[in-house]
Amino acid sequence: MSTLPRRSFLGLVGAGVGAGLLGTSACGTDATGGSGGDSGKMSIWVLQEEAQNVAHRVALDAFNGRSDVTGELVSTSNDGYRDRLHTAMGSTNRPDVFYNWGGGSIRSYAREDLLVDLSPHLSDNPEWKDAFLPSVLDAGMIDGKYYGIPARGMQPIILFHNKAVFADEGIQPPTTWTELLSAVDRFKNNGIIPFALAGGDAWTELVWPEYLVDRIGGPEVFNAIAAGEAGAWGHPAVSQAITMITDLIDRGGFGDKYASVRWEGAGASTLIAQGRAAMHLMGSWEYTNQVTDQPEYAKKDQGFTAFPVVEDGQGDPKAIVGNPTNYFSVSKSSPNVDAAIQFLREEMASDAYIDAWLKAGDVPAVRNLEERMDKANDPAFVKLVYDMVADAPTFQLSWDQAVERNQAQPMLDALAQVFLGKLDAAGFVKANEDAA
Repeated sequence: MSTLPRRSFLGLVGAGVGAGLLGTSACGTDATGGSGGDSGKMSIWVLQEEAQNVAHRVALDAFNGRSDVTGELVSTSNDGYRDRLHTAMGSTNRPDVFYNWGGGSIRSYAREDLLVDLSPHLSDNPEWKDAFLPSVLDAGMIDGKYYGIPARGMQPIILFHNKAVFADEGIQPPTTWTELLSAVDRFKNNGIIPFALAGGDAWTELVWPEYLVDRIGGPEVFNAIAAGEAGAWGHPAVSQAITMITDLIDRGGFGDKYASVRWEGAGASTLIAQGRAAMHLMGSWEYTNQVTDQPEYAKKDQGFTAFPVVEDGQGDPKAIVGNPTNYFSVSKSSPNVDAAIQFLREEMASDAYIDAWLKAGDVPAVRNLEERMDKANDPAFVKLVYDMVADAPTFQLSWDQAVERNQAQPMLDALAQVFLGKLDAAGFVKANEDAA
């Protein structure tokens, strides 16, 4: 199996498409560190993922061809990237531009005044600001200021379903929570696992409270949590969401062996592809995994839709959660601030950059993408992702990326205990309040 790592969304166009781009010239050469105060060279830190860096090099080729400052990519493996960035930001050798996830991944840097506030630059260049989908651009804000520019595609959480399994049961994918529970009972009674879940990795379980809290209480509930407001975890929407999840577990919504299923190895994805499970709530990267690992299923029976409405909830049913995108931010101490901003302004929404991402399999977070969707192998899926984001009043960043680093693991640990039946709603709230 060649399951993509967590939240690596690299193949909407289908397996192997990105390989055709690898011959792109690389005037933006790879480097090994920060600019070190060299005003003639600009370091741009990225992940060590070739399929992504093809697009980044396309942007650098264009920029370097007309700038006196030479941009250079500095790539680091995903696993070690945040630690290396954290160390660099505490030193005098900070990157000029660096790749991040927004939210909690850069909040401390923004509050320590280490980043360039891009708000006035966006205000002075309305065409630049208007090039991006508002919900994605706004998801990169910290304390009401813009510190990041969208740098790749969008990754919302989607309700995937096996169309053949639903057809056999004569029902449609659920559009409300009541319909979801009815479908769960029906599938369970007929020996089908309602929802595939890689419960051996707690981050896969996080999609449930993320959506439910938003549907029940609206975005303000988690925004207060992410901002570190006292007592925010005690909002009734959090307790209600955990209680609903517990009910879903007790109904057999995930079967009885989900805790032993791991993300690596594609266990959950295989369950739905083989028709042993009916649904899978997962990020848009699930589509790519199925195209790669289960191409016949992906072509014939893989269905996808939005998360259901929770009746009587205060949240907007068009709101979505997941990874809005990844961002590029600029170090305030860089000797190349002007060049860095020029690079972001001229290249992050350029036609060449957008086309490179589409060819590599991403759906860039830009407006007016409709006319280019026919380049994808599955325009219907690309349209779903684009429309979900374009129509979303808010796009909540995944909780473990949004909260401070020291709070993410206790939150995941507490959620794992909920799914194991060892912690109720009150216990989940207390565990997170204690860690806050």
